[in-house]
Amino acid sequence: MMPNLTQLESDEIDYDPNNLLDTLIKQLHLKNDAALSRALEVAPPVISKIRHRRLPVGASLLIRMHEISDVSIKDLRALMGDRRAKFRISDKQFKPKDAA
Repeated sequence: MMPNLTQLESDEIDYDPNNLLDTLIKQLHLKNDAALSRALEVAPPVISKIRHRRLPVGASLLIRMHEISDVSIKDLRALMGDRRAKFRISDKQFKPKDAA
């Protein structure tokens, strides 16, 4: 069953990666986004792109956040508003590309 448009809009409104980033900065006693990028071992533009919602928080970054903060993945996801119970991998990822 496909979710209706208002549910999708609601999910997008609830998603706030800034809350996640701000909480990590506070918990790790860091000064700013640049310090967070160094702690996470990512380039500073990655944090900026996440803040401006041009880049999603990927699985590897979420794992790195867990490693440096000891906050569970579930709690990290909750901090950014991700309330999905399960992640689903698209079946398209396993299909070979058509030769054109």
